Amino acid sequence: MPHKKPSRPTHLLRSASTVAVLAFDGISLFHLSVPCLVFGENGQDEGMPPLTLKVCAAEPGPLRSTAGIAVSAPFGLNDLDDAGTVIVPSWRDTTQPAPQPMLDALRRAHAGGARIVGLCLGAFVLADAGLLNGRSATTHWLCANEFAQRYPAVVLDREVLYVDEGDVITSAGTAAGLDCCLHLLRSDWGAEVANRVARRMVLAPHRQGGQAQFIQQSLPAASGAGHRLSELLDVVLATLDQPHSLDDLAARAAMGRRTFTRHFRQLTGTTVGQWLLNQRLALAQRLLETTDRSIDSVAADAGLGSAASLRQHFAATFNTSPSAYRRQFGAGDQHGT
Repeated sequence: MPHKKPSRPTHLLRSASTVAVLAFDGISLFHLSVPCLVFGENGQDEGMPPLTLKVCAAEPGPLRSTAGIAVSAPFGLNDLDDAGTVIVPSWRDTTQPAPQPMLDALRRAHAGGARIVGLCLGAFVLADAGLLNGRSATTHWLCANEFAQRYPAVVLDREVLYVDEGDVITSAGTAAGLDCCLHLLRSDWGAEVANRVARRMVLAPHRQGGQAQFIQQSLPAASGAGHRLSELLDVVLATLDQPHSLDDLAARAAMGRRTFTRHFRQLTGTTVGQWLLNQRLALAQRLLETTDRSIDSVAADAGLGSAASLRQHFAATFNTSPSAYRRQFGAGDQHGT
């Protein structure tokens, strides 16, 4: 499976604190609500950054939702011009091209430095605008064949939750839009901010980070062996500074190595080694954001050994260094300025 690193938003020429979401006739209220929940309810009293959310009408109103509820968007396509991120939350019909004014506005926003995001079937709109040519992208699995046939210039990745190409980002269907929006929040404002939002929405933040986006299946209900593993993983999460080998974990779960590996993948969608690395990197992010511990101490507390090892993993996964990450997302930093 190919490795993709989430890009840092250094390409943005506009403020990351302004997010525009396109509303159109025939929109799904769920898809419209996904970016609104993530970016529109900041919880500044909980230390969240001040974000400006603009729901922009892509077409003349009144806009009808798939539920029959009318949507009144207070902004229009011209308001995309000052947004740092523009989100297309799905699309009403894959066989129907987006209106030309909408495509022109997306191209103009992208050329001006905005990051353009297509959630679910929104990838079709980005492709129609020509923003995905020569890029990797994903979309809802039900429409993947149609997408691949219609846009041969786009490299379709059918397996991932989202694909981050820096200035254009696409997600798979439905709930993957939440993963993608949390990833955007994390890229701009840090892991601690994204985790707070995830907790407020009662979402598990375990899929955050680089390779964590490649989970191919949802977590099944924990019962039997799955329940035992869930309890074991809670213990491991509380002791990430300690070594945890596959054989040791299998023995603590009273399973053979192969049986444990199979149940672990069913529960988490990944390997023991990759899961441990993801969790340790997530802990290192939080420590860098919220403490002034030395890089050596952070590496030790997160179970990553030395500062050199921590730097190597940060470079490979986040395309940055621990020190640069702390400067960007540390508690004393003012983002979006």
